[in-house]
Amino acid sequence: MTSRRRIPRSLLWLIGVSMALALPAAGVAAAGAGQGLQLAQVRAGTALYHDLDVALGDGYGPLHTCTDENSGLGAMGQHYVRGDLVGDLELDLSRPEVLVYEPTRDGRSRLVAVEFVVFAEPWDAVNDDPPSLFGRDLRLVPEPNRYGVPAFYQIHVWLWKNNPAGMFSDWNERVSCRGMGDPE
Repeated sequence: MTSRRRIPRSLLWLIGVSMALALPAAGVAAAGAGQGLQLAQVRAGTALYHDLDVALGDGYGPLHTCTDENSGLGAMGQHYVRGDLVGDLELDLSRPEVLVYEPTRDGRSRLVAVEFVVFAEPWDAVNDDPPSLFGRDLRLVPEPNRYGVPAFYQIHVWLWKNNPAGMFSDWNERVSCRGMGDPE
């Protein structure tokens, strides 16, 4: 049995802030100044979750299975959701409702994206327009859906793995579930 050394949270936070301040050119070059600052906030808030054990300790838990798309668009990955965040109407850039991990060949999981989610019914009850982040409206996922949850608004943000289809696309052709895919 191999032992893994845990990186202290304070060091992970410092690394995240450092990475946020030196965002990769691919992420910020295409983004406006305001969007770049928003992406930096997401990076800083999620850098510590490169360690899946930290995410699990903070209340994120697996939802469904690793999500593949079978027509060649790629995959999303394994979603880890924090139910208390999904259940509120707040979209906090430093605390996304969902972390998305790609399973690796060695059996580990690599953080590749985050997803912001809000349930449609309570949102629509107090808002005339869909929620928006990064200058974009979140996409409505109607009910019924593969996750078996009520209709919701969502946006993926591919901060930790480049997505040729775009930073805010749902599917990433460079992500694979490697046999752990969605059975649907």
